[in-house]
Amino acid sequence: MELGIRARGLDHTLAARLAWITGLRLGFLVLLLGATATWYLDGALARYPLSMRIVFATIVAGFAQAVVYAAILRTGRHLTQLAWAQIALDQITWTAIVYVSGGASSGATSFYALTCLVGAVLAGQRGAAFAASLAMGIYGSLCLAFSQRWILPPHDQNQASYAMAPHDLVYPLLVNTLGVTVVALLAGYLAERLQLAGGALEDAATRARDAERLAVLGRIAAGLAHEIRNPLGSITGSIELLRESPALSDDDRHLCDIVRREARRLNELVGDMVDLSRPRAPEAEATDVAALAREVVALASNAGTDVTVAYQGPATPEIARCDGGQMRQVLWNLVRNGIQATAAGGTVTVSVVPTGKDVALVVDDQGAGISEEVGARIFEEFFTTRTHGAGIGLAVVRRILEDHAPMGARLAVERNVHGGASFRVTLSRDVAGLSRSLAPAAS
Repeated sequence: MELGIRARGLDHTLAARLAWITGLRLGFLVLLLGATATWYLDGALARYPLSMRIVFATIVAGFAQAVVYAAILRTGRHLTQLAWAQIALDQITWTAIVYVSGGASSGATSFYALTCLVGAVLAGQRGAAFAASLAMGIYGSLCLAFSQRWILPPHDQNQASYAMAPHDLVYPLLVNTLGVTVVALLAGYLAERLQLAGGALEDAATRARDAERLAVLGRIAAGLAHEIRNPLGSITGSIELLRESPALSDDDRHLCDIVRREARRLNELVGDMVDLSRPRAPEAEATDVAALAREVVALASNAGTDVTVAYQGPATPEIARCDGGQMRQVLWNLVRNGIQATAAGGTVTVSVVPTGKDVALVVDDQGAGISEEVGARIFEEFFTTRTHGAGIGLAVVRRILEDHAPMGARLAVERNVHGGASFRVTLSRDVAGLSRSLAPAAS
């Protein structure tokens, strides 16, 4: 799983589009039924008995299909297959209307283009292309069948109005092919543009919601930071003095350690809230991330935990282009997350791995790992699977690395060989900065 731009698909609104198309199809069938019934009452059945029966049968089939579509929609399953089936069945339905209304020269051939629009709405460019290909295949087969006398016009229709000779079929075939192709191309292009615009609007709305949430959090954090940190400093200082008293027993000192540890955790929580709510634009500079990783490991090792924090990587400088202070915070939050996930006696490993033009900072823990469901939300603000966590530390990591994305920063999470989580921060190496850092040693 890799942190980045969220993938956008077609299926998240497919049910709504199918419902709209099904409703419009029902409305169209009602209008067609009304027009046919008016024609029927005007004596059309007596003049066109076979054609009218075919039209009525087609309308009844259309209503039956709509009922089936609605039933499948209610289940919420197989929606993609339903979309393709609707496109195919619509083109077959129009072919029945074309057959009884003039064959190759029928004005009902424009319905084929209508289904290309439907295909674009349901499945974008692929839907429009599928509808156009199917329409031309069916219509071309109908023209071929007429030219070869495999099928004949309805006996109640004027035979002279049906083009049967091959040379009479060429022109309507070319014109309808061109028309359907143009409509399909335009519909597919517009559908693609609308999809991109919709994705951009969705991203903008998400950013607006995030900004609003951060603004609220900023106001809360500003008040909490002042109201909590001052008394927290007094508590921490007092407990340090109390712990040194010779009158305390070992149990009393153990209780003092608990108070000191919880006070430190509360201070870190307040700091995370402030960092998340008041983002600062990164200042890119040549940073020795290997030295930075060793500093974080040393700090975590002296934090008094039951988890070992180890460093693996080069002793020589590894220079990357990033904001050194913010990257230290990223590593510290990831190490702290790993310590919380690892049982006592376990190890959290911080590795620096040069990879060509990049350098990776990897934090491996020996926890229970991250499931796919949790992994999709682990970087959200206030989401946590722990009873003692607030879900802020990893949100700060995500925010900082998103700000570093223009510099080539990436964040990935996967399961490591121990079954725990492996957080990989990839940064672009600064070759010029590395040369400058090695220059004094070379001289």
